[in-house]
Amino acid sequence: MNYTIRNLKSNEYKVLEDFLYEAIYIPEGIDLPPRSIINQPELQIYINEFGKEDDSALAVEIDGKIIGAVWTRIMNDYGHIDDETPSFAISLYKEYRGLGIGTEMMKQMLKILKEKGYKKASLAVQQANYAVKMYQQIGFEIVDKNEEEYIMVCNLK
Repeated sequence: MNYTIRNLKSNEYKVLEDFLYEAIYIPEGIDLPPRSIINQPELQIYINEFGKEDDSALAVEIDGKIIGAVWTRIMNDYGHIDDETPSFAISLYKEYRGLGIGTEMMKQMLKILKEKGYKKASLAVQQANYAVKMYQQIGFEIVDKNEEEYIMVCNLK
């Protein structure tokens, strides 16, 4: 499958709404939440006024269509560990998952963050999410957990 990973352009930031919704982990047998769920403050923090100094975003496209995004920002989100560490959000449309595209997107974003001088990156992920294994394979380690989620950190040194 031929795809291109590139910087997300500022006039494309609106697509982050779609990928924020797609990033919500829904366990098997559970109904999808309404799309309006992304309007909750704890989710809006991922996309509201995106494009500030510490914000970074990559898009993946196939035949000119954006099919996924990975973005980071320093925010007080579920994966927040301190005010110097960017947190990740990543999502692909369902039909493109499990093909290695997300892994490549994560690797490219980690490289960008390292080049920008960040020492580490973090994320939160549902313990039952299949992506936990992928995050571990690219260098993230579980540093904390609660009943549902792992907090994971990747050292960029």
